[in-house]
Amino acid sequence: MTRWGIIGPGRIAHKFAQDLMQVADAKLTAVASRDLGRAQLFAREYGATYTYGSYEEIINCPELDAVYIASPHIGHFEHTLLCLNAGIAVLCEKPFAMNTAQVSEMIHVARGKNVFLMEALWTRFLPTTLKTLEIIESGAIGKVLGVKADFGFKAPYDVDKRTFNKDLGGGALLDIGIYPLFFSYLILGKPTKITAQAIFGETKVDESTGMTLTYADEKFAFLDCTFMAKTRCEAFVYGEKGTIMIHSRWHESKAVTVEYDDETTETFTFDRPTWGYQYEIEEVNACLEAGKLESEGWSLTDSMNLISLLDAVRQEIGLVYKDFDATETV
Repeated sequence: MTRWGIIGPGRIAHKFAQDLMQVADAKLTAVASRDLGRAQLFAREYGATYTYGSYEEIINCPELDAVYIASPHIGHFEHTLLCLNAGIAVLCEKPFAMNTAQVSEMIHVARGKNVFLMEALWTRFLPTTLKTLEIIESGAIGKVLGVKADFGFKAPYDVDKRTFNKDLGGGALLDIGIYPLFFSYLILGKPTKITAQAIFGETKVDESTGMTLTYADEKFAFLDCTFMAKTRCEAFVYGEKGTIMIHSRWHESKAVTVEYDDETTETFTFDRPTWGYQYEIEEVNACLEAGKLESEGWSLTDSMNLISLLDAVRQEIGLVYKDFDATETV
Protein backbone atom coordinates (compact mmCIF):
# COMPACT_ATOMS: atom_id res chain seq x y z
CA MET A 1 0.00 0.00 0.00
CA THR A 2 1.46 3.34 -1.11
CA ARG A 3 0.56 6.15 1.27
CA TRP A 4 0.09 9.36 -0.69
CA GLY A 5 0.14 13.02 0.26
CA ILE A 6 -1.06 15.99 -1.77
CA ILE A 7 0.42 19.49 -1.85
CA GLY A 8 -2.08 22.00 -3.24
CA PRO A 9 -5.69 20.71 -2.96
CA GLY A 10 -7.08 22.51 -6.01
CA ARG A 11 -9.21 21.41 -8.96
CA ILE A 12 -6.71 18.96 -10.45
CA ALA A 13 -5.94 17.54 -7.00
CA HIS A 14 -9.62 16.69 -6.57
CA LYS A 15 -9.57 14.65 -9.78
CA PHE A 16 -6.36 12.97 -8.71
CA ALA A 17 -7.77 12.09 -5.29
CA GLN A 18 -10.96 10.69 -6.81
CA ASP A 19 -8.94 8.40 -9.07
CA LEU A 20 -6.57 7.50 -6.24
CA MET A 21 -9.56 5.98 -4.44
CA GLN A 22 -9.96 3.56 -7.35
CA VAL A 23 -6.39 2.21 -7.03
CA ALA A 24 -6.30 -0.88 -4.82
CA ASP A 25 -2.77 -0.46 -3.49
CA ALA A 26 -2.92 3.29 -2.76
CA LYS A 27 -4.54 5.57 -0.22
CA LEU A 28 -4.53 9.28 0.55
CA THR A 29 -2.86 9.91 3.89
CA ALA A 30 -1.97 13.60 4.06
CA VAL A 31 -3.06 16.94 2.59
CA ALA A 32 -1.16 20.22 2.77
CA SER A 33 -2.56 23.64 1.88
CA ARG A 34 -1.72 27.24 2.70
CA ASP A 35 -5.19 27.25 4.28
CA LEU A 36 -5.62 24.61 7.02
CA GLY A 37 -9.40 24.72 6.73
CA ARG A 38 -9.19 23.92 3.04
CA ALA A 39 -6.84 21.00 3.75
CA GLN A 40 -9.25 19.67 6.38
CA LEU A 41 -12.23 19.84 4.02
CA PHE A 42 -10.27 18.01 1.33
CA ALA A 43 -9.07 15.39 3.81
CA ARG A 44 -12.60 14.69 5.05
CA GLU A 45 -13.85 14.26 1.51
CA TYR A 46 -11.19 11.70 0.58
CA GLY A 47 -10.40 10.04 3.89
CA ALA A 48 -6.95 11.45 4.63
CA THR A 49 -5.69 11.28 8.21
CA TYR A 50 -3.19 14.14 8.41
CA THR A 51 -3.74 17.77 7.45
CA TYR A 52 -1.30 20.67 7.37
CA GLY A 53 -1.75 24.42 7.05
CA SER A 54 1.47 24.93 5.12
CA TYR A 55 3.16 23.01 2.33
CA GLU A 56 6.37 22.68 4.31
CA GLU A 57 4.75 20.76 7.17
CA ILE A 58 3.79 17.73 5.07
CA ILE A 59 7.28 16.25 5.33
CA ASN A 60 6.60 15.73 9.04
CA CYS A 61 3.82 13.24 8.28
CA PRO A 62 4.68 9.92 9.97
CA GLU A 63 2.91 7.84 7.30
CA LEU A 64 3.95 9.03 3.87
CA ASP A 65 5.53 7.27 0.88
CA ALA A 66 4.87 9.66 -2.02
CA VAL A 67 3.63 13.20 -2.58
CA TYR A 68 1.62 14.50 -5.52
CA ILE A 69 2.50 18.16 -6.08
CA ALA A 70 -0.37 20.18 -7.54
CA SER A 71 0.64 23.68 -6.48
CA PRO A 72 0.89 26.50 -9.10
CA HIS A 73 3.66 26.14 -11.71
CA ILE A 74 6.02 28.49 -9.91
CA GLY A 75 5.95 26.30 -6.79
CA HIS A 76 6.84 22.98 -8.42
CA PHE A 77 10.60 23.42 -8.05
CA GLU A 78 10.52 24.44 -4.39
CA HIS A 79 7.97 21.83 -3.32
CA THR A 80 9.68 19.02 -5.20
CA LEU A 81 13.01 19.80 -3.54
CA LEU A 82 11.26 20.01 -0.16
CA CYS A 83 10.04 16.43 -0.49
CA LEU A 84 13.13 15.00 -2.18
CA ASN A 85 15.40 16.36 0.53
CA ALA A 86 13.16 14.66 3.09
CA GLY A 87 13.51 11.34 1.24
CA ILE A 88 9.89 11.33 0.00
CA ALA A 89 9.04 10.15 -3.54
CA VAL A 90 7.51 12.83 -5.79
CA LEU A 91 4.99 12.92 -8.61
CA CYS A 92 4.97 16.57 -9.72
CA GLU A 93 2.39 18.11 -12.01
CA LYS A 94 3.34 19.44 -15.40
CA PRO A 95 5.14 21.59 -16.29
CA PHE A 96 7.79 19.92 -14.14
CA ALA A 97 9.22 23.36 -13.32
CA MET A 98 9.60 26.80 -14.89
CA ASN A 99 12.77 26.17 -16.90
CA THR A 100 15.58 23.76 -17.73
CA ALA A 101 17.81 24.91 -14.90
CA GLN A 102 15.17 24.09 -12.30
CA VAL A 103 14.42 20.67 -13.78
CA SER A 104 18.13 19.89 -13.93
CA GLU A 105 18.47 20.70 -10.23
CA MET A 106 15.42 18.58 -9.34
CA ILE A 107 16.87 15.60 -11.19
CA HIS A 108 20.29 16.15 -9.62
CA VAL A 109 18.81 16.12 -6.11
CA ALA A 110 16.59 13.10 -6.78
CA ARG A 111 19.52 11.06 -8.05
CA GLY A 112 21.82 12.26 -5.32
CA LYS A 113 19.29 11.33 -2.63
CA ASN A 114 18.23 8.09 -4.39
CA VAL A 115 14.58 9.18 -4.28
CA PHE A 116 11.93 8.48 -6.92
CA LEU A 117 10.84 11.43 -9.07
CA MET A 118 8.41 11.66 -12.01
CA GLU A 119 6.61 14.38 -13.91
CA ALA A 120 2.84 13.89 -13.84
CA LEU A 121 2.28 13.72 -17.59
CA TRP A 122 -0.70 11.45 -17.10
CA THR A 123 -1.55 11.31 -20.83
CA ARG A 124 1.59 9.20 -21.37
CA PHE A 125 0.03 6.29 -19.49
CA LEU A 126 -3.50 6.35 -20.94
CA PRO A 127 -4.57 3.25 -22.93
CA THR A 128 -5.15 5.45 -25.99
CA THR A 129 -1.53 6.64 -25.91
CA LEU A 130 -0.23 3.11 -25.40
CA LYS A 131 -2.39 1.88 -28.29
CA THR A 132 -1.11 4.65 -30.55
CA LEU A 133 2.48 3.64 -29.86
CA GLU A 134 1.59 -0.03 -30.40
CA ILE A 135 0.02 0.73 -33.81
CA ILE A 136 3.08 2.70 -34.88
CA GLU A 137 5.45 -0.03 -33.69
CA SER A 138 3.45 -2.67 -35.59
CA GLY A 139 4.09 -0.88 -38.88
CA ALA A 140 0.37 -0.68 -39.62
CA ILE A 141 0.60 2.92 -40.90
CA GLY A 142 4.10 2.53 -42.32
CA LYS A 143 6.80 5.10 -41.77
CA VAL A 144 5.63 8.00 -39.63
CA LEU A 145 5.74 11.29 -41.53
CA GLY A 146 4.32 13.80 -39.10
CA VAL A 147 2.13 14.80 -36.18
CA LYS A 148 -0.64 17.34 -35.69
CA ALA A 149 -2.22 18.21 -32.34
CA ASP A 150 -4.23 21.05 -30.82
CA PHE A 151 -5.60 22.01 -27.42
CA GLY A 152 -7.90 24.96 -26.95
CA PHE A 153 -10.71 26.14 -24.71
CA LYS A 154 -12.29 29.43 -23.69
CA ALA A 155 -10.71 30.21 -20.33
CA PRO A 156 -12.60 32.48 -17.90
CA TYR A 157 -10.70 35.74 -17.74
CA ASP A 158 -9.49 36.21 -14.17
CA VAL A 159 -6.15 37.93 -13.68
CA ASP A 160 -5.91 36.63 -10.12
CA LYS A 161 -5.91 32.98 -11.17
CA ARG A 162 -3.01 31.13 -12.77
CA THR A 163 -4.33 30.98 -16.32
CA PHE A 164 -3.73 34.66 -17.14
CA ASN A 165 -1.48 35.59 -14.21
CA LYS A 166 2.13 35.97 -15.28
CA ASP A 167 3.40 35.97 -11.70
CA LEU A 168 1.95 32.45 -11.30
CA GLY A 169 3.48 31.15 -14.54
CA GLY A 170 0.29 31.62 -16.54
CA GLY A 171 -0.20 31.41 -20.29
CA ALA A 172 -1.40 28.85 -22.79
CA LEU A 173 1.99 27.32 -23.57
CA LEU A 174 2.90 26.07 -20.09
CA ASP A 175 -0.67 25.24 -19.15
CA ILE A 176 -1.98 23.36 -22.21
CA GLY A 177 0.58 23.81 -25.01
CA ILE A 178 2.77 21.34 -23.15
CA TYR A 179 0.39 18.55 -24.23
CA PRO A 180 0.82 18.90 -28.03
CA LEU A 181 4.55 19.46 -27.51
CA PHE A 182 4.74 16.32 -25.36
CA PHE A 183 2.89 14.34 -28.04
CA SER A 184 5.22 15.40 -30.83
CA TYR A 185 8.23 14.55 -28.67
CA LEU A 186 6.78 11.16 -27.75
CA ILE A 187 6.21 10.22 -31.40
CA LEU A 188 9.06 12.01 -33.20
CA GLY A 189 11.69 12.85 -30.59
CA LYS A 190 13.54 16.17 -30.47
CA PRO A 191 13.28 18.43 -33.54
CA THR A 192 16.12 20.16 -35.33
CA LYS A 193 14.19 23.42 -35.64
CA ILE A 194 11.29 25.11 -33.88
CA THR A 195 9.39 28.11 -35.18
CA ALA A 196 6.57 29.61 -33.16
CA GLN A 197 4.30 32.61 -32.92
CA ALA A 198 2.04 33.79 -30.13
CA ILE A 199 -0.72 36.28 -29.38
CA PHE A 200 -0.25 38.08 -26.07
CA GLY A 201 -3.00 39.59 -23.96
CA GLU A 202 -3.14 42.46 -21.48
CA THR A 203 -1.40 40.45 -18.75
CA LYS A 204 1.56 39.75 -21.08
CA VAL A 205 1.12 35.98 -21.19
CA ASP A 206 0.54 34.02 -24.38
CA GLU A 207 -3.18 33.50 -24.96
CA SER A 208 -2.57 31.53 -28.16
CA THR A 209 0.60 29.88 -29.47
CA GLY A 210 1.30 28.00 -32.69
CA MET A 211 4.38 25.83 -33.24
CA THR A 212 5.97 24.19 -36.25
CA LEU A 213 8.66 21.58 -35.59
CA THR A 214 10.91 20.09 -38.26
CA TYR A 215 13.24 17.12 -38.03
CA ALA A 216 16.44 15.92 -39.67
CA ASP A 217 14.56 13.11 -41.44
CA GLU A 218 12.06 15.59 -42.93
CA LYS A 219 9.27 14.76 -40.50
CA PHE A 220 7.05 17.56 -39.18
CA ALA A 221 4.78 18.55 -36.32
CA PHE A 222 2.08 21.23 -36.41
CA LEU A 223 0.94 22.15 -32.90
CA ASP A 224 -1.23 24.85 -31.36
CA CYS A 225 -2.86 25.89 -28.11
CA THR A 226 -5.23 28.66 -27.10
CA PHE A 227 -7.26 30.01 -24.19
CA MET A 228 -9.45 32.03 -26.56
CA ALA A 229 -11.46 29.40 -28.45
CA LYS A 230 -12.78 25.89 -28.08
CA THR A 231 -10.84 23.85 -30.65
CA ARG A 232 -11.29 20.26 -31.81
CA CYS A 233 -8.62 18.95 -29.40
CA GLU A 234 -7.62 16.07 -31.66
CA ALA A 235 -4.25 14.49 -32.34
CA PHE A 236 -3.08 12.85 -35.54
CA VAL A 237 -0.12 10.71 -36.53
CA TYR A 238 0.39 10.65 -40.30
CA GLY A 239 2.07 7.63 -41.87
CA GLU A 240 2.87 6.39 -45.37
CA LYS A 241 0.04 3.84 -45.23
CA GLY A 242 -2.51 5.48 -42.99
CA THR A 243 -3.40 7.95 -40.23
CA ILE A 244 -4.02 7.52 -36.51
CA MET A 245 -6.51 9.88 -34.91
CA ILE A 246 -6.87 10.14 -31.13
CA HIS A 247 -10.42 11.32 -30.53
CA SER A 248 -11.33 14.55 -28.74
CA ARG A 249 -10.26 15.53 -26.22
CA TRP A 250 -7.15 13.66 -27.18
CA HIS A 251 -5.13 14.25 -23.99
CA GLU A 252 -7.83 12.40 -22.01
CA SER A 253 -9.38 10.37 -24.84
CA LYS A 254 -11.06 6.98 -24.68
CA ALA A 255 -10.82 6.12 -28.39
CA VAL A 256 -8.32 5.82 -31.24
CA THR A 257 -9.20 5.38 -34.93
CA VAL A 258 -6.86 4.23 -37.68
CA GLU A 259 -7.78 5.19 -41.25
CA TYR A 260 -5.82 3.27 -43.85
CA ASP A 261 -5.06 4.45 -47.36
CA ASP A 262 -7.54 1.90 -48.77
CA GLU A 263 -10.24 3.84 -46.81
CA THR A 264 -10.85 1.04 -44.30
CA THR A 265 -10.87 2.00 -40.63
CA GLU A 266 -10.38 0.46 -37.21
CA THR A 267 -11.50 2.02 -33.95
CA PHE A 268 -10.25 0.99 -30.52
CA THR A 269 -12.16 2.12 -27.42
CA PHE A 270 -11.05 2.13 -23.80
CA ASP A 271 -13.92 3.06 -21.55
CA ARG A 272 -13.27 3.99 -17.92
CA PRO A 273 -15.30 5.38 -15.03
CA THR A 274 -12.43 7.63 -13.88
CA TRP A 275 -10.72 10.81 -15.04
CA GLY A 276 -7.70 8.76 -16.12
CA TYR A 277 -5.19 9.73 -13.46
CA GLN A 278 -5.13 6.21 -12.01
CA TYR A 279 -2.73 5.04 -14.72
CA GLU A 280 0.06 7.38 -13.63
CA ILE A 281 -0.68 6.50 -10.00
CA GLU A 282 -0.33 2.82 -10.83
CA GLU A 283 2.94 3.56 -12.65
CA VAL A 284 4.39 5.29 -9.60
CA ASN A 285 3.19 2.55 -7.27
CA ALA A 286 4.76 -0.12 -9.48
CA CYS A 287 8.05 1.78 -9.67
CA LEU A 288 8.19 2.20 -5.90
CA GLU A 289 7.35 -1.47 -5.37
CA ALA A 290 10.18 -2.45 -7.75
CA GLY A 291 12.63 -0.05 -6.10
CA LYS A 292 12.99 2.10 -9.24
CA LEU A 293 14.05 5.74 -9.01
CA GLU A 294 12.32 6.80 -12.22
CA SER A 295 9.77 5.56 -14.73
CA GLU A 296 10.82 3.88 -17.95
CA GLY A 297 7.59 5.10 -19.55
CA TRP A 298 8.30 8.76 -18.80
CA SER A 299 11.88 9.12 -17.65
CA LEU A 300 13.69 12.07 -16.13
CA THR A 301 15.56 12.43 -19.42
CA ASP A 302 12.18 12.75 -21.16
CA SER A 303 11.18 15.50 -18.73
CA MET A 304 14.49 17.27 -19.30
CA ASN A 305 14.01 17.12 -23.07
CA LEU A 306 10.44 18.41 -22.82
CA ILE A 307 11.31 21.40 -20.64
CA SER A 308 14.12 22.27 -23.06
CA LEU A 309 11.55 22.35 -25.87
CA LEU A 310 9.27 24.59 -23.79
CA ASP A 311 12.21 26.90 -23.13
CA ALA A 312 13.00 26.99 -26.83
CA VAL A 313 9.42 27.93 -27.71
CA ARG A 314 9.43 30.64 -25.03
CA GLN A 315 12.55 32.11 -26.56
CA GLU A 316 11.01 31.97 -30.01
CA ILE A 317 7.84 33.85 -28.99
CA GLY A 318 9.54 36.17 -26.51
CA LEU A 319 7.72 34.94 -23.42
CA VAL A 320 9.77 35.87 -20.34
CA TYR A 321 8.75 35.28 -16.73
CA LYS A 322 10.34 37.40 -14.03
CA ASP A 323 13.01 35.27 -12.30
CA PHE A 324 12.40 32.42 -14.79
CA ASP A 325 13.92 33.71 -18.03
CA ALA A 326 14.28 30.88 -20.54
CA THR A 327 17.22 32.65 -22.19
CA GLU A 328 19.29 32.00 -19.08
CA THR A 329 18.99 28.24 -19.45
CA VAL A 330 19.17 27.44 -23.18
